[in-house]
Amino acid sequence: MILILTLNPLLERRFYYNQISLEQVNRNAKVIYQAGGKGINVSRQLKKLGIVSHNIIFSGGQNGKKLRELLRNEELLFTSIHIEEETRHAAIIISEADKRLFSFFSSNPFISEKEVEEMKSTLKKTLPNCEMIVISGSAPNEAAERIVEFAISEANRLDKISICDYYGNNLENVFNLSPTIIHNNFEEIENHLNVNLRDEETTLVFLKSIYDKGIKRVYLTDGANSFYAQNFDYVYKVTPPNIDAVDSTGSGDAFIAGLIYTLKENEVFEQSLKYSTALAAENSKSFEVCSVEKNSLEYLINNVLVEPIGKKIKLIDDTATSH
Repeated sequence: MILILTLNPLLERRFYYNQISLEQVNRNAKVIYQAGGKGINVSRQLKKLGIVSHNIIFSGGQNGKKLRELLRNEELLFTSIHIEEETRHAAIIISEADKRLFSFFSSNPFISEKEVEEMKSTLKKTLPNCEMIVISGSAPNEAAERIVEFAISEANRLDKISICDYYGNNLENVFNLSPTIIHNNFEEIENHLNVNLRDEETTLVFLKSIYDKGIKRVYLTDGANSFYAQNFDYVYKVTPPNIDAVDSTGSGDAFIAGLIYTLKENEVFEQSLKYSTALAAENSKSFEVCSVEKNSLEYLINNVLVEPIGKKIKLIDDTATSH
């Protein structure tokens, strides 16, 4: 089972207009409610790829009730830890004719110490029965940040794969615990670790420091720009395909879903990179979030460029020969 931890899920109200004007009243939108949050996006995309996952979330109030209803409607499995405060929510305003999107988020809920302990207890019971845990997004407050460290420590103790697509004030502590796989974008690393990644030399130095912590795979993405990936101490530069992007929301989550899918399919690292990058690119071609069909990626996969940097893997020709 794939276990996905989303500490700060989101109830989205998505307003679709043909075209909007910020200077006047806009009427007659098509309104769609959707369960959001990075881990839920990953779970949605995994379902499209034929992989079942189980979400663990906090939820509370009327927003939380609606969120749980939406998850059931999508047939996304979940366990919810009740919180006293309302689940955060957002208004997503979409102007389809000129392909513009505006997002307005509420404040994060306060998570109490009691609620943190309940989440930790649930994870302790659930982790032994999963093959890997995915930790997605940020924590709503400082108390909840400790859950991330707890989840990684428990996964390590049980020898489970942990995929950490997380950012927060405790990011350095999280890295020091050596999750199996990490994914961050440049901005998250620079903001939370005070590291400059804007040239290749410093990026390679940073990647080595991460490898020295015992983290086996690292993905440092940068939107539609070229990015870096590391498999043990082998580093690759990846150039995504050139596409007409509409909305990048959820592309990082689609990327994580691609990593999980190719991991379960036992794909080699470079092919996994191409597949996950193509999946992220395809996601950005529409306003729909993590709803990419499995059979729509072949062209994009063939247009992802993966280049080894520095140390290269030696391929041994073990073809049988006659004498």
